[in-house]
Amino acid sequence: MAALPLGVEARFLDPSPDATARALGELIVGELGDERALERVTAGVDVATYEWEGVPAAGARFVEARVPVRPAPVALEVAQDRLVEKQTFARLGIPVAPFAAIDGPDDVTRAVEQVGLPARLKTRRGGYDGKGQQLVRTVDDARDAWQKLGGVPLIAEADVAFDRELSVLAARGVDGTTACYPLVENEHAHGILRVSRAPAPQVEHARQAEAESIATRLLDDLDYVGVLAVELFECGGSLLANEVAPRVHNSGHWTIEGAVTSQFEQHLRAVLGWPLGDASARGVAAMVNCVGALPDPADVLAVPGAHLHDYEKKPRRGRKVGHVTVVADDDDTLTERVARVRALQHDDG
Repeated sequence: MAALPLGVEARFLDPSPDATARALGELIVGELGDERALERVTAGVDVATYEWEGVPAAGARFVEARVPVRPAPVALEVAQDRLVEKQTFARLGIPVAPFAAIDGPDDVTRAVEQVGLPARLKTRRGGYDGKGQQLVRTVDDARDAWQKLGGVPLIAEADVAFDRELSVLAARGVDGTTACYPLVENEHAHGILRVSRAPAPQVEHARQAEAESIATRLLDDLDYVGVLAVELFECGGSLLANEVAPRVHNSGHWTIEGAVTSQFEQHLRAVLGWPLGDASARGVAAMVNCVGALPDPADVLAVPGAHLHDYEKKPRRGRKVGHVTVVADDDDTLTERVARVRALQHDDG
């Protein structure tokens, strides 16, 4: 949608013939790693990009041999393996919680003793919205978790008693210039992001600078082009990196109405080699996910400053089917408006 007013034509690849992108350009139906489908979708294009970190890295490498792929496939390879991701953070001097690899059942005891208990065991690959992980409080819990998580390679991470969850979104252009959005405060429930608020309340300049430094180190190390998000924990006045997402991000949806340049336009500007836009916030904003089902549009639009985005997805418990951006001039007004929107939600899981 961000491409249309810029005069940019897009062609899409999606496994589903019902993908909503079909309304915006030519849709190629096929698996994301299918080479024939990839050849069709990239024929004659100037640049290829992706909006999901689950895109097969091998498929992105296949495309890269034919047309520029931005961000580069190495970003997928890092983000798709939680161990490699944490090792990348550590190599760049980005603070992370203690972690250890679990390659087999004999590694479980050593790993949890190394990181300490309680700990979170996570599958190295796959998993989102709280899936593919389990909190363990004893070594016996950890051994059980190894089986419950499928007996696949895992990563053990110390369970972090954080003060709040934050994220930083940043963009890097072909020429290496960067632009960072204000820190975002995120609220999760049942492993699903419910509300993102920007700029995050009570953020000191030093904290914003720290987050931008984390994002910039990753952008430069990966020679990244496009928008990237880093999920963070704020712990006692410092930041720990949790995950990186090489794409436009759910916690950045507030930028559509709440920033001078939306994350989606920013991503296009970057991958096309155009100047990056202003990443400043316009007042204060929040994004409220619609989980399970959409509220009545008339009810949403009765809230001042509310903007409904329908993803045209079939309702399903625990599924993000849309979001509401709420904008305001001050924090108190935003809080009141967000509460009104949240009261319209139906799904609790």
